[in-house]
Amino acid sequence: MEYMQWTDRIRQVKIFLVVAAIIIAVASLAVSHFLTDDLARQERSRMQVWAEAMKSLSEADENTDLSLVLKVLDENNSIPVVVLDSEGTVTDCRNVSVRAHNAADRTAKLADMALRMKSAGRVIRIPLSSRRGDYIDVCYDESLMLKRIAVYPYIQLGVVMLFVVVAVMALLTSKRAEQNKVWVGLSKETAHQLGTPISSLMAWTTILRENYPDDELLPEMDKDVKRLQLIADRFSKIGSVPEPVPADLKEVLQHVVDYMNRRTSRKIDIRTEFPSGNFIVKMNASLFEWVVENLCKNAVDSMGGASGSITIRLEEAGRRVVVEVSDTGRGIKKKDIRNVFRPGFTTKKRGWGLGLSLARRIVEEYHHGRIFVKSSEIGKGTTFRIELGKEQEMRQI
Repeated sequence: MEYMQWTDRIRQVKIFLVVAAIIIAVASLAVSHFLTDDLARQERSRMQVWAEAMKSLSEADENTDLSLVLKVLDENNSIPVVVLDSEGTVTDCRNVSVRAHNAADRTAKLADMALRMKSAGRVIRIPLSSRRGDYIDVCYDESLMLKRIAVYPYIQLGVVMLFVVVAVMALLTSKRAEQNKVWVGLSKETAHQLGTPISSLMAWTTILRENYPDDELLPEMDKDVKRLQLIADRFSKIGSVPEPVPADLKEVLQHVVDYMNRRTSRKIDIRTEFPSGNFIVKMNASLFEWVVENLCKNAVDSMGGASGSITIRLEEAGRRVVVEVSDTGRGIKKKDIRNVFRPGFTTKKRGWGLGLSLARRIVEEYHHGRIFVKSSEIGKGTTFRIELGKEQEMRQI
């Protein structure tokens, strides 16, 4: 319960941070939009003044003082402008860079540029009084500064989001590494603590065998001691890189079935669906048995002492070999499915929440496979699926 409360608090903090980031992003884009609109209005106002200056220049005679007009025209050093007459001919341009092979090509490209400006609504038409119906179109584009201001918030948000993603990945990696160290340390310490009593039990069974060679309970005691040795060996291998060796996957699964049949109530029917032939897979049989045993024990717990069945299915799926463990238990809630492999997560009152976490570690890190909840329905049961690669690691006989 404490872990669930802690997980809920962490999730709430994450939601709060995401909402805060969205608010900051929206606010930044809104402020940028307002600034861009203000600058765009200012540039249009400047273009209107510039267009009036062009009109004055077009209608000037030898007695007109053009000093102020020329000053206004020369002050535009940032806004691209193309001027067209009433027939659509280019008469002037400023702050426009055009690559052309000759004058005709340059004029054609300027005309195309002016048409794009007009289609974007960036044109000011100034009627001329020299002749009725005569006018000039001052076509302009956004200045380089305005374009940069419009794009900058998106670049800034992209950089911030990249930083956030990298930071979150680093935190998750650090957290996962720290959890792994805890689980590995706990596993090795468990194996170490089991070593002494197991050695003592082995010695006592040897003494009992010498004194009571015909006792029928001694073989069962030997089985239990060997089982404890196997458990200690499994714990000791967590955190190391066990050497995979060829093993018959059907035999490994059958060992699990035999063990579970001896340790499970007769109300639970454990079934197998194996194809013909043997499946030889490079694996660590002891650890893989642990994974399937853990799934079977969880299935038994999910039935709560009631009658039910567990089905262990082995099949090929393309380039992979698949093991499925299905039960008829109470099922898993949809909100809990993504958390079942998280260290510390459990729905049991006395559970530690380590079994499925270690199972995923064994399947994914040691056997380079996948383990996940294939399906689950409340009141009907759950199916776990394990996928192992076949390439150079398995051959079917």
